[in-house]
Amino acid sequence: MKDFFYAIQDLFVNVLLTPLDSLRALELENWFSANIFNWIFMAVGIVAFVYWMLQLKKFNDNGEEDKSISSHSYI
Repeated sequence: MKDFFYAIQDLFVNVLLTPLDSLRALELENWFSANIFNWIFMAVGIVAFVYWMLQLKKFNDNGEEDKSISSHSYI
């Protein structure tokens, strides 16, 4: 049973987390390159936010949204 857990440890430490070790070493050389995943996630989030706001504006301009106070049956 002990070997099973050591195998899981070996899988994560030596295989799956190796790219993160290289990013940690890269951080000492160039901070912006080491945080490339953060920049990508922020760009995706900004694009998604702008898309969502444009969709909300489109529905608001068409008047499709029910803005009455009792728009839900449980209110």
